[in-house]
Amino acid sequence: MAGRMTGRVALISGASRGIGLSIAQAYAREGARLCLIATDQEQLTQAAAALDMEAQSLMFAVVDVRDADACQHIVDRVIARWGQLDTLVNNAGVYRARAFLDYTPKDFQDLLDVNFFGVLHLTQAALAHMLERRSGRIVNIASSAGKAGSRNQSAYNVSKHAVVGLTRCVALETATQGVTVNAMQGVTVNAICPGLTQTDMVESLKTEVAASAGVSPEQLIQSIMSRVPMARVLNVDEIAGMAVFLGSAESSGMTGQAISIDGGMLTA
Repeated sequence: MAGRMTGRVALISGASRGIGLSIAQAYAREGARLCLIATDQEQLTQAAAALDMEAQSLMFAVVDVRDADACQHIVDRVIARWGQLDTLVNNAGVYRARAFLDYTPKDFQDLLDVNFFGVLHLTQAALAHMLERRSGRIVNIASSAGKAGSRNQSAYNVSKHAVVGLTRCVALETATQGVTVNAMQGVTVNAICPGLTQTDMVESLKTEVAASAGVSPEQLIQSIMSRVPMARVLNVDEIAGMAVFLGSAESSGMTGQAISIDGGMLTA
């Protein structure tokens, strides 16, 4: 099925690489108009150019999701340009590996500022518009770390648990919106919880994570794979496919869900 995002306007954070870029590519193929935001101007410009979209269907901007005013401003710009914002994908995130006693309070705050408060800021900025229209999709990219405990990444897990909790609470508060207007509209809020996914960020962090666990990078991957029934690393397109479903009208009957895409890890 093609054109599942035709007529929709989507804002994607952390869109310059990895999962965010793959979601942007999938949304573009499905006909969406896109606003891409990230913090690296060069990477963002390259990502936007690679989409090869018509200028009237694409905008991009450097936005720090830790800044609530900046988040409100970009949402206002999207609505001013296209008159609507149908889908918000909260993907921006950072990672830091430490043993619990080696983390500082600042480490926890840094991860919460981006991974949780970034989601909070953009969601609050977009939600008022969606509630007014009684239609919208919010897709939060959480993590399998948001549904379980992990060694040597407690700050990251805490931030992703917070995203899953926020997803469920906001979904409950918005569940009745649009029901009396059109059952295929409404406002839905869902999360995707990926397991280990092949991205450039994962590659750059592999040594750091292994060091925090006191093992080699190869031993780290072997240890992770031993807990994944499918015994493989995910690719970004697998996450993007679910993001298309959750960001379109097809998912109108789903809200408050935290969907695991982890090769079966959390069922093992």
